[in-house]
Amino acid sequence: MNDELNVLIATYLEPELVERIASSDPRLRVLYEPDLLPVPRYRCDHGGQPRTLSQAEQQRWQAMLAAADVSFDFDWQEPARLPERAPRLRWVQATSAGIGAFMRRTGLHEHELTVTTAAGIHAVPLAEFAVAGALYFIKGFEQLRRRQAAKQWQRYTTEQLAGRSVTVIGLGGMGSRTAAHFAALGARVTGLGRPGGQYNLPDGVTVRSTEELSEVLPATDVLVLCCALTPQTEGMIGAAQLAALPAGAILINLSRGQVVDEPALIEALAAGRLAGACLDVFTVEPLPADSPLWELDNVIISPHSASTVDTENAALTELFLQNLQAWRAGQPLRNTYRRELGY
Repeated sequence: MNDELNVLIATYLEPELVERIASSDPRLRVLYEPDLLPVPRYRCDHGGQPRTLSQAEQQRWQAMLAAADVSFDFDWQEPARLPERAPRLRWVQATSAGIGAFMRRTGLHEHELTVTTAAGIHAVPLAEFAVAGALYFIKGFEQLRRRQAAKQWQRYTTEQLAGRSVTVIGLGGMGSRTAAHFAALGARVTGLGRPGGQYNLPDGVTVRSTEELSEVLPATDVLVLCCALTPQTEGMIGAAQLAALPAGAILINLSRGQVVDEPALIEALAAGRLAGACLDVFTVEPLPADSPLWELDNVIISPHSASTVDTENAALTELFLQNLQAWRAGQPLRNTYRRELGY
């Protein structure tokens, strides 16, 4: 591809990162007007607070969409109409790893548009979050905080993560890194991937199929969900699966809230059958104020933010530039969304 390429940046990026994209290839024409985009609520926010555009601003935004050959993120206004509003568009680089539900909800999965995800970009912070959540309950930090508040000096016996059985469901970039982090700390790790999948995992990590979930759960001390949300994984962890876990097990959800039967999880936590849950995702987001999860002492609630670190935009830009070079050369792109799999 030797012709000029119009690259739309459809989410806020720092000026130096926009310049990095623009200077990467003299054939690029970067279309970027941050005043037409949602206002970031925090660093590396790719949702943002939507703006109300004037008629002139709206016309400018629609003209940019119409001119775009490639887009860094989706149209923030009407993503479902992207094929109509951006008729020249051939490829979108998403800023999220889990876009399956979004693609189905908007109907974009039915179009031939090439989409690449941010899979792997968030792997390290999410793996760290999973380890931190497990250690919070295993090392009894909540109990320590209560005793500290009461100025109570009382020696006790702690537990350890090393030697515990950890099961990671989903072995993409996030799941593989999570499995590696737990294995490095001495846990006995089993990874569940799709049947026939090939995964790059450290020595000592056992790989089994998600079809063997019922066999693995009874020996799982820490269950970590890292799978994509697909019709096959929706509701994967229900009352029966939670009951199959040993007493005192810990559940960590980095996937999507819909993978877990939330009422069944609340019941298991309230009854004390689970030692705790560390949750970054929920069935309804933001988590409603009347959710019982807010009141449970054995729950850590993160507002779908465990993946967001201050270096995310730089990492996303590097991924985009790698894919842009491959796109120019007619080579395969990294993290291409596969409609038949839903991720």
